[in-house]
Amino acid sequence: MIKGHQSWIFNSKPVIISSAAVGGPFEAKGPLAEDFDILHEDIWLGQDSFEKAEKVFLEHACERAIKKSGIKKEDIQFFISGDLINQIVPSSFTARTLGISYLGIFGACSSSMEGLALASLMVESKSANYVLVAASSHNAGSEKQFRYPTEYGGQKPPTAQWTVTGAGAAVVAEEGIGPKVTSATIGRVIDMGVSDPFNMGAAMAPAAVDTIEAHFRDLNIDPSYYDIIATGDLGKVGHEIASTLLNKHGLKIPQNKFKDCGLLIYNKDQPVFSGASGCGCSATVTYGHFLNRMRKGELKRILIVATGALMSPMSYQQKETIPCIAHAVSIEI
Repeated sequence: MIKGHQSWIFNSKPVIISSAAVGGPFEAKGPLAEDFDILHEDIWLGQDSFEKAEKVFLEHACERAIKKSGIKKEDIQFFISGDLINQIVPSSFTARTLGISYLGIFGACSSSMEGLALASLMVESKSANYVLVAASSHNAGSEKQFRYPTEYGGQKPPTAQWTVTGAGAAVVAEEGIGPKVTSATIGRVIDMGVSDPFNMGAAMAPAAVDTIEAHFRDLNIDPSYYDIIATGDLGKVGHEIASTLLNKHGLKIPQNKFKDCGLLIYNKDQPVFSGASGCGCSATVTYGHFLNRMRKGELKRILIVATGALMSPMSYQQKETIPCIAHAVSIEI
């Protein structure tokens, strides 16, 4: 199963038998709106805090994915989820609601593919028959925690990104109909000394490049194998840096094939600065847009490279730089 130094090959090809994406009003104005299962008109969802609202977004994504799978909730053995809020409270409280054995993860915005890789590993190793995997984020909650509360009205530089308000979820099974998870490359922590929380794309780009290079090296394939290679949320700045680094290292990926979820989810006229970010970014775009395209026959092989900045409000206040990571998962149909 281990391939090369840091990749897994899933010989049984675990199946994503269902997936769901839930978004907010800002996501409803984007070009991928039709790929969401649920779009809410209110970021509060009747709750008295943004953190509680994020929990509801996540619950709705999980409930919809379970319903679409055609199996009972009681048939799912494990729930894997992560988010950006302190101590991954939305994920843990959603697990409380679901009542499914729970593994909470924190890979920042890389959590979506970290979770999918682990879920596939559990199914591959016969440790589970069905695993529910999910990730979420909330714009106002993340801004309050990592930068400034939205109502503060602080000025943002062009390198800043807009955290997605939404959640994505999927059910992974040992057999069934749907896209199959064929491999995963687990990333290393890369820190190039960036310390600006308003320039996450530049911080995460080297980690994305490191994992992409490791994936092709371990599996002994080249970019032509995939129809789409998509990073999680590098945004405009980070995506350009990643493209430059890959070309410099001799790994040239055509621009029509090299995408970024943070550049796909919003329209160019939406005020998102450098693009989108958040755990919900790669989760909703992958479990909504990309998997829908695969089910329609438009895509056959994709590589999702979810990127994450492993900082905290405390580490930033202590003048630490931003360590980053990226996890890649290949999905085929």
